[in-house]
Amino acid sequence: MRAVVVGAGAVGARAARQLLFLGPVDDLAVLDSDPKRAAAVVASLGSPSLVVTALPPRADVVVLASPGPHLDLARKALEIGASVISVADAEPDVEGLLGLDAVAREAGRYVVVGAGFSPGLSCVLAAHAARSFERVDEVHVAKMGTGGPACAAQHHRALAGPANRWHDGAWDRTPGASGRELVWFPDPVGGVDCYRAALSDPLLLVPAFPGVGRVSARLGASRRDRLTARLPMLRRPHPEGVLGAIRVEVRGSQGVATDHRVLGVVDRPAVAAGVVAAVAARWAVDGRLTRTGAAGLATLAETGPFLTLLAERGVKAAVFEGAGRA
Repeated sequence: MRAVVVGAGAVGARAARQLLFLGPVDDLAVLDSDPKRAAAVVASLGSPSLVVTALPPRADVVVLASPGPHLDLARKALEIGASVISVADAEPDVEGLLGLDAVAREAGRYVVVGAGFSPGLSCVLAAHAARSFERVDEVHVAKMGTGGPACAAQHHRALAGPANRWHDGAWDRTPGASGRELVWFPDPVGGVDCYRAALSDPLLLVPAFPGVGRVSARLGASRRDRLTARLPMLRRPHPEGVLGAIRVEVRGSQGVATDHRVLGVVDRPAVAAGVVAAVAARWAVDGRLTRTGAAGLATLAETGPFLTLLAERGVKAAVFEGAGRA
């Protein structure tokens, strides 16, 4: 496998390391806007990794873990015959990458969109929970925590932007930082106030569940986060975020009975995102994704084996046994 990782930050560095554990790698090229940072990652990885200053002429897979936008890089990756794994979570980036579906299908390549913590792991959890139902009626995602500085900046922008949710079969825009809801994540995180935000999970989940009535996503935030969302960030983000969490609730029916299922994960977002991106990249090269083209992991991944592999790499999901969403 000839792999390229674009972005040597908190997520990219971990994705590169995980790729070396998941199967044979002939070449692992690391590309970053800061050559010194790329060199530090390569030095920690050793052979067969190397620093590059541009996309090589040939590759099997390109992991886009740099700050967005990713659309132009994804096009270039497809041109050199590579599949694309993007951890982008901004709505415009996700929409643009989904627009590559026809090009990727024609090329026989995969464009895995939102292959990080959330979207990414959240999409896998939703699709896995949906296996319990004949018909999926609602999917609700909540997340808290950030990976590297770019992720923290995107979350800050997301709170200020309008939330895109799927409501009774149509898109509905609501103000960001509104709709407070106390969401219970797995221990040790517990209860966190979460709010509507400009999150891209619904853009990936609605196509994955034809006929779904409602899809929403919320972001954990403090009172200060809400009050300062429309201002420049008041302090420099940490090099890597601390503990984060995802909670996914799926409501549906099995026969005449209706029920809900809730899954969750607690982990450091950059660590989990790196593992998800690396597993998606390995599966793209091995032809294990369900179809070519551009889509999220709720559409492209066989969730049981995918979650099993994540658990082997230390990212474990939990089933929530408490009360459902109000």
